Amino acid sequence: MYFALTEEQAAIQETALAFAKERIAPHAADWDERCHFPVEVVRETAALGMAAIYVPAEQGGSGLTRMDGALIMEALAYGCPAIAGYISIHNMVAWMLAKYGSAEQVAAWMPKLVSMEWLSSYCLTEPAAGSDAAALKTTARRVGDHYVLNGSKQFISGAGATDFYYVFARTGEEGAGGVSAFAVMKDTPGLSFGANEKKMGWNAQPTRQLIFENSKVPAENRIGAEGQGFKFAMSGLDGGRINIGACSLGAAWTALDKAREYMLERVAFGRPIADFQALQFKLADMATELDAARLMVYRAADAIDRADPQSSMYSAMAKRLATDFGFRVCNEALQIHGGYGYLKDFGLEKLVRDLRVHQILEGTNEIMRVVISRKLLGGNRR
Repeated sequence: MYFALTEEQAAIQETALAFAKERIAPHAADWDERCHFPVEVVRETAALGMAAIYVPAEQGGSGLTRMDGALIMEALAYGCPAIAGYISIHNMVAWMLAKYGSAEQVAAWMPKLVSMEWLSSYCLTEPAAGSDAAALKTTARRVGDHYVLNGSKQFISGAGATDFYYVFARTGEEGAGGVSAFAVMKDTPGLSFGANEKKMGWNAQPTRQLIFENSKVPAENRIGAEGQGFKFAMSGLDGGRINIGACSLGAAWTALDKAREYMLERVAFGRPIADFQALQFKLADMATELDAARLMVYRAADAIDRADPQSSMYSAMAKRLATDFGFRVCNEALQIHGGYGYLKDFGLEKLVRDLRVHQILEGTNEIMRVVISRKLLGGNRR
């Protein structure tokens, strides 16, 4: 084992961090306040190779590793975890198209995802199917050379602003075996979008329902065979969990930097508050927890790159730990700032609001414990 970044990895991280500090961080509070999705800034990441990070080069992607992807997401989240979170989702969709799409589908759609001419969304969750994703009710009925979709999807990041939707719908029996995957374009007749949800955090990207009302999707837009969709969805989530863990690392990294700087500058009782041992210990714990979470995320990313049979468990462990620790570091940084941390001017309350959802999406942290315990104990224990 070798714990230092290679020169190439360090360069990748430095590029992403520079972009985050220059193009994202200065505007993050404003985007959050206005609930503004900065599409043009997001698209700038495509020129840096960050739209299809681990799509193979022969399919038009950057051909990087999951470890490289984690480094990029962590660095982008230093600027804003909501923006990094959306870019993670777009990368997941691009990878799933590359992995499971036909050569014709990849040739037709991938170039627009790689350039971010098309932004994309991952569409699994439904109003009554969240953690129990296999219970989804959206149907896709084959009629000649197309499918007719009916139903709705809930909590879809980017919905309404994005162009390409990777949708999971039921073509067969109840349960996971009846789910198939489809590429649905924004202008599909019968597809509409709900209102932009009013959220606690992640305000720099829209979240809406997708509503299908007799939406006709060409049969050639089905990805893979009927019944394979749920397997595709779950495989995408392993990488998504690593990335959302990495986004938590980036936000916590920002929070730790802010807390350290504030402790050195703030004077109370006649001396800098950095002199008080209680706060020294708090900062030490924050740094330790951040580093522990970072190591676990990197190990999980490496496990996927090596096709380790335990990679799903490692991904669940990393997601659970990094999102819990990341939230805690941000919350402690706010506490160190006292009343100032509660003000929007300092940016910490935004980090706390943004990171709270990381413990819910890509599988709740309770579901992560289910994944881990099943791997340890075997079977489908209840």
